[in-house]
Amino acid sequence: MRAGRGIYRAATAILPRVATPGTVAAWLPRAAGIAPARPALVDGAGPVSYGELLAAADGAARRLAALGVGPGNRVALLLPAGRAFAEALHGCWRLGAVAVPVDVRLGKAELAVQVAGALLVDAPLEPGPEAGVALRDEHDLAAVAAVVHTSGTAGDPKPVELTYGNWLWNALGSAVALGLDPAERWLCALPPSHVGGLSILVRSAIYGTTAIVHERFEADRVAAALGDATLVSLVPTMLARVLEAGPRTPASRLRCALIGGGPLPADLAARAAAAGLPLAQTYGLTEACSQVTTSDVGDAATAGPPLFCTRVQLAPDGEILVRGPTVAPGAGHPLRTGDLGALDELGRLTVSGRKADTIVTGGENVAPAEVEAVLESHPAVAQAAVFGRPDAEWGEAVAAAVVPRLGMRTDADDLRRHCRERLAGFKVPKSFEVVSDLPRTRSGKLRRAALR
Repeated sequence: MRAGRGIYRAATAILPRVATPGTVAAWLPRAAGIAPARPALVDGAGPVSYGELLAAADGAARRLAALGVGPGNRVALLLPAGRAFAEALHGCWRLGAVAVPVDVRLGKAELAVQVAGALLVDAPLEPGPEAGVALRDEHDLAAVAAVVHTSGTAGDPKPVELTYGNWLWNALGSAVALGLDPAERWLCALPPSHVGGLSILVRSAIYGTTAIVHERFEADRVAAALGDATLVSLVPTMLARVLEAGPRTPASRLRCALIGGGPLPADLAARAAAAGLPLAQTYGLTEACSQVTTSDVGDAATAGPPLFCTRVQLAPDGEILVRGPTVAPGAGHPLRTGDLGALDELGRLTVSGRKADTIVTGGENVAPAEVEAVLESHPAVAQAAVFGRPDAEWGEAVAAAVVPRLGMRTDADDLRRHCRERLAGFKVPKSFEVVSDLPRTRSGKLRRAALR
């Protein structure tokens, strides 16, 4: 990636002042001290400056303290994306409490599991009784800052404890990979309960830049907001819907649309490039505090090389292994991701799918993502999901579900011909089903297990 005017890539340029060994200056007070009038975030109600956010977060911290919250206590944040969430998040950190972002769309049973043992905050922390408590001006890099739940593609979401050090190294690695504009405006339409959404809020506080926060994903609204953003984070499904909505204003300031959360089909990447969106592909996961690899802008054929602070290796079976300071302490070193991939001669990663999703048919291994990419290259197919079904003859039979493009039709014979021209015979689905939608997690990842 070429660094544009006003964009720098040195990690040391954003490294917060080191206080005592193992600590750094607290991110929000530091940003407010440097640029109190700069917008910290912009939500549906308008901009909030760093000075205003710090004052509100300090009030939230004292309100939490009055409710009995102290250092190390967990606070479940059942709040939509926006200023109330940011105030509560930084309020937790000013106390040394642990934030547990919770998806507002959870059902009662799911919610009960994720908030167990934590104080539940499900409304803005309005002014009220406050405890006279000393607020923290430093972050202990080894301390747990947040508990983030995985997206649940392989089963029930599991909690991951991420430290201040994990978040700091993630921000540094991301800035080196993407460059950093001092006037950055990062558009976030991902939920803050998802590591991809939360990381935008955290990075922006570390950088002292602006996060543009949408309460929920709405394709029309994202398309309209691209003209005011320098960066945007999307999953492939979101990107497809934004392209269908069509940018409402020229995305002249946008220097990168960061695509992660699943494979980026070549056809979708081509459509985005034709629309003038500068794409970069990224691979990451909750246990590694979001980004692990990132491609150069405009070179989104792979997920790119590892961040400067991470190391990626492949196990003998192709499983992706990750090491480095972004990996959660309890995730294992190396972190065994459960994903399969390949590294090219330049060290760039291509992700081929999940180990658990591999279809074994007649003794041959089939990666669903490879077949999905072929199906999604068909002009009538908007989305595809490939999975294995038990079969008496083959062990597993390759099956596919496809969502047609608006106003277009296709049939099994046409899809089968399309696949046979591009794939080995054993990879061609033995059955096709046309559906109106595909089951996905709340963060947009495909749930193949629900199709089996």
